[in-house]
Amino acid sequence: MKEAARAAAANLDGMSSIPPMARYLDQDGELLEDQPMSDEMALDGYRAMLRGRRFDERCVSLQRQGRMVTLAPGIGQEAATVGAAMALNQKTDWFVPQYRELAGQLWHGYPLRLAFLWHVGHPIAFQIPEGLNMLPFQAAIAGQLPQAVGLAWGLKMKHDPGVVLAIFGDGGTSQGDFHEAANLAGVMKAPVIFLCQNNGWAISTTVQQQTASETLAQKAVAYGFPGVRCDGNDMFAVYKVVRDAAERARAGAGPTLIEAMTYRLGLHTTADDPSRYEPREMHDLWVNRDPLLRMQRYLKTKGVVDAAGLEKIEEDVREELRVAWDEAQREPAPDAHEYFAHVHAKPSDRLQRQLSRVRKDGDG
Repeated sequence: MKEAARAAAANLDGMSSIPPMARYLDQDGELLEDQPMSDEMALDGYRAMLRGRRFDERCVSLQRQGRMVTLAPGIGQEAATVGAAMALNQKTDWFVPQYRELAGQLWHGYPLRLAFLWHVGHPIAFQIPEGLNMLPFQAAIAGQLPQAVGLAWGLKMKHDPGVVLAIFGDGGTSQGDFHEAANLAGVMKAPVIFLCQNNGWAISTTVQQQTASETLAQKAVAYGFPGVRCDGNDMFAVYKVVRDAAERARAGAGPTLIEAMTYRLGLHTTADDPSRYEPREMHDLWVNRDPLLRMQRYLKTKGVVDAAGLEKIEEDVREELRVAWDEAQREPAPDAHEYFAHVHAKPSDRLQRQLSRVRKDGDG
């Protein structure tokens, strides 16, 4: 698939057309189309996906030890977030995450030290570093989408060349925020890319239980812009469709909705038990489609890296995580005032009383 597909024509006879699926790598790592990036870039992308995977695994372990708060790992979905981030221009484009996009956020420039601090609840992690085009992660489902469209509309009004990538899950398409954001984006031709990671589950609710649409990409038709589908476990495919959508947005043609078909190999959150609802055979099927294994097979077949090289990357990533965690551990505890300072320009009497009580009882 060379370009973002045009929106499917409305079909009122009950037989809607399904947008084609963009795919470059099969699950065995075999190329199906000419690769859209260099082997060197592909290796960098693999390293970024591995960093995200090992970070999430480490954080789940730390949370089970009581050293972190509840978190939402992106295990199995790294190709979607990294491939998308790789298609952006870090100097001009914005990355707007939900809460499962850490692998892509790291590629876009979010510091690994802050990523650890984010999962221990330190407020400094929500202060995006100066010059980094990113919004803080959003816990409210699809709550970041109207913000992303407003941001994109502002860039357009300023004649800024930037585009906005807003990432969310399939459950987000059942929220009013998604539809309102898509409607405004279509009307204003805002330079925004809606990337929906369809991982099959909105916690324990299947896609089939939350929409009668054959695909989520088709929802774009109602709002006047293209809906595209891609293999979300294929980093090449995600990169290509996001790059095409970014070029389209920069040219003034407006939004694109991309449905990246992937699967949640890990937990919805660390407060979740997927064994209560997820068919084991479905999980096992998607394990064989793991985006990291797929890229490993490709890189080894092409001779880009061998087993020793992959192990060296593993060692490097483990050391990155060790250093970042140690740095995060040394971060001073915040003053209690930080938790109250960003609610009102002038703290209310109630907030002042709360702050006084916290300081009296101890910041811990």
